[in-house]
Amino acid sequence: MEIEKKYLLNNLPDNLENYENYTIEQAYLSDAPVVRVRKKISSSENVFFLTVKSSGMFAREEVESAISETTYANFLKEVKGNVIAKQRYILPLSDGLKAELDLFKGIFEGVSIVEVEFPNEECAKKFTPPPYFGDEVTFDKRFHNSNMSKMSKDEILDLIHFVHAGQA
Repeated sequence: MEIEKKYLLNNLPDNLENYENYTIEQAYLSDAPVVRVRKKISSSENVFFLTVKSSGMFAREEVESAISETTYANFLKEVKGNVIAKQRYILPLSDGLKAELDLFKGIFEGVSIVEVEFPNEECAKKFTPPPYFGDEVTFDKRFHNSNMSKMSKDEILDLIHFVHAGQA
């Protein structure tokens, strides 16, 4: 079970370059259920995954399997929407939690989202975000990558403008 909250950013944390980070490229094959292929690029290796997620915006089932680079490339040929690229930073939080800060690249340049995964719903409900977190967008469909993959150029520009206007 994946239980997560999503937030916009008020500002980037200090010394971001000192945190673990890697590049992600991902695309979606289906949205019911959500089926995603992902390439994770780090300084030491590239790894590839196929992920299936049930419906939901806060808590949902998630199954992830490692796949080969060839399988990833073959799936990528079947994608009809936007391929999403982002730099992900792993930031430690209190209570052993971690934030995953995504700075989007390419067509989504300028969008930044931070996610926190929780061990249970009670922990998620008690969570107090740090000051650099902005408005919560967990239930705003525009900020779910599977929906972003289907956006038109105009919708992407609207999303980027929305983020920079500080409205949520």
